[in-house]
Amino acid sequence: MATLKELAAYTNLSIATISRILNNDPTMVASEDTRRRVLEAAGALGYKKHNKGKVSAVLRFGVAEMLTPAEQLEDPFYLYLKNFVAQECMEQKIDLIPLLRDGESFTCPYPLPLNGIIAIGIFTRTQIEALHQLSDTLVFVDSSPDEARSDSVVINYRLGIEHALDHLFSLGHRQIGFVGPADKLDDWKQPAPEVRRQLFIHFMSARNDYDSSFLIDVPTNAALTERAVTEHLRQGKPLPTAFLTANEENAIGTVRALKAAGLSIPQDVSIISFNDTPLSELMEPPLTSISTRVQEMSSIAVHLLTERSSSTGYLRDIPVKLIVPPTLVVRASTAAPPVGSASDDMIEMQDD
Repeated sequence: MATLKELAAYTNLSIATISRILNNDPTMVASEDTRRRVLEAAGALGYKKHNKGKVSAVLRFGVAEMLTPAEQLEDPFYLYLKNFVAQECMEQKIDLIPLLRDGESFTCPYPLPLNGIIAIGIFTRTQIEALHQLSDTLVFVDSSPDEARSDSVVINYRLGIEHALDHLFSLGHRQIGFVGPADKLDDWKQPAPEVRRQLFIHFMSARNDYDSSFLIDVPTNAALTERAVTEHLRQGKPLPTAFLTANEENAIGTVRALKAAGLSIPQDVSIISFNDTPLSELMEPPLTSISTRVQEMSSIAVHLLTERSSSTGYLRDIPVKLIVPPTLVVRASTAAPPVGSASDDMIEMQDD
């Protein structure tokens, strides 16, 4: 929360002038433009009046985002993370200031000290050091690149993939494919094998049911996924009875391609998505999904940052890493494999 001194520095007006305008002093003579500048600055910087003798304990956090607003529309998972962070800060009466990104650097748009920074997504080492120039206290959400210095909140992807495959196996599926990228950026924005795909291959191999012909490698983009699945079908490649997708964009593209080919979901092919933002429930059919609990991740991140701010009266010295367990949300996009499929034949053999 800004002080009168900080408002004065921001507006280039005197503390006395700002105080009289904010207190609606009837003897104060100021132009409409000056009044507007003061009121806009007070709103932007989070200025609030407080009683004499009481020291405000309101915190001021910065938020750094990996994706631009346009990129977030293509992968709304990060948009929901940011929105839930903003909601939690508002409920906790914490000022949240979006940081401006310029290549590898970040700046705070207001001349105010920050109590900490919430970094959403993946950042390069240079970007991380730039964030440390603005605050010593960082918490990373959906990555954990700096565990010796900073808190982090990440998802247990291993448990999520286990939940998805256990559900499909319980329905009788054995021919299961994966749609998503083969590689993705790691916690330091360096190319690395995609974790969900690697875990899928590991668990399917452990069950002796892995078939590489059921893999469709494509970026997490709905339009590109639709083309890739359509091409897979056009070339006459084998079709599994179920697909697990890396995220909702892959799921959306897969659903579109299968429907365009005259296939029904889940009667012909079951689909399980990852992330479970509101998009999953709005799909037709609604997607069975692995919920990464974005709201809980955001709330935890704000709580961790608060714990490391000395103004709260409690100061945690060491950084922590919290791994959030995902959950399976069953909807209409999954069902038993179609009668007569290889998976169905395997079930009959097991029953015999």
